[in-house]
Amino acid sequence: MNKKQKNLVIIAAVILVMAVGIGYSIYNKNKPGDYDTFAQCLKDKGAIFYGAFWCPHCQDQKKEFGNSAKLLPYVECSTADGQSMLISCQQKGIQSYPTWEYPDGSREVGVKTLQELADKTGCSIK
Repeated sequence: MNKKQKNLVIIAAVILVMAVGIGYSIYNKNKPGDYDTFAQCLKDKGAIFYGAFWCPHCQDQKKEFGNSAKLLPYVECSTADGQSMLISCQQKGIQSYPTWEYPDGSREVGVKTLQELADKTGCSIK
């Protein structure tokens, strides 16, 4: 095998590995999460999760839900440039992230465990 053929084989192998990686990533993102029913219940009960895309604590909260985070009743409060809060969140009186608002009108700030959210809303974790 000459050098040109070896380079083509290497390029083909790299492309194949990238394609498999991208395919797995897409598959993994779209598969159901372990907490889909729980996240949907939070939404159905009227709980709201206010956050910002740049907020590390909000990312930690979403990680608690894994693939089910896409079903959370999440409201983005940051402007696209990350410099300001959207007026809708200002009008709600949101001051820090994450903020959870519950059906009874109460609020809690900070990352909440799944059990804390279940206790506050009556939703079953599993």
